[in-house]
Amino acid sequence: MPTSAALDVVAKSLNLKFYEVPTGWKFFGNLMDAGMCSICGEESFGTGSDHIREKDGIWAVLAWLSILANKNKDNLGGEKLVSVEDIVRLHWATYGRHYYTRYDYENVDAAGAKELMAHLVKLQSSLDEVNKIIKGIHSDVSNVVHGDEFEYKDPVDSSISKHQGIRYLFEDGSRLVFRLSGTGSEGATIRVYIEQYEKDPSKIGRDSQEALAPLVEVAIKLSKMQEFTGRSAPTVIT
Repeated sequence: MPTSAALDVVAKSLNLKFYEVPTGWKFFGNLMDAGMCSICGEESFGTGSDHIREKDGIWAVLAWLSILANKNKDNLGGEKLVSVEDIVRLHWATYGRHYYTRYDYENVDAAGAKELMAHLVKLQSSLDEVNKIIKGIHSDVSNVVHGDEFEYKDPVDSSISKHQGIRYLFEDGSRLVFRLSGTGSEGATIRVYIEQYEKDPSKIGRDSQEALAPLVEVAIKLSKMQEFTGRSAPTVIT
């Protein structure tokens, strides 16, 4: 679920069946064992297929080489081969670009982290109020049209996984996702996934952090990150 929604856009455009599952490779495994899924990936770049029930870096490299070979099959004698960058830019031109980053706040006070998550859930009871807060932070950020705590019902065994991340979905296709892990005595980790969707061809070549800056500020201020955790900056940015 925290993985970029770029996959959703492509799958819908091509009318391909796809599944949005919680974090954890076991959910892919269930779908693969049932013959319902043959390729999978997660936001930390782990990618794989149904030959193994785990991420496979070698397979991912071979997959990209296959894509490059296919794109260049009629151009082997040409002066300039189609590159990965060419393919990515064509994707952006066709489907739009999903600017994406993840902020990790590691080893924060567990009680404060839980309060932050409870605050975000409570906010979702009034999206009108959420949008007022957002407009006060950045007036040019799109409106939130849906907010929830992600819940997944496995289509194979009907098991239900609750509390898998708090989501704010925006009218323009952008997203904010907040996940909490490790709430033991050693502290917790809050992961914030920030995704700005851009369809305007004149804006798909921007620097990622520049394009994401307004939504990053919204995420930090809407969640009251510093108030609840005492952190003025993330531990890791990816």
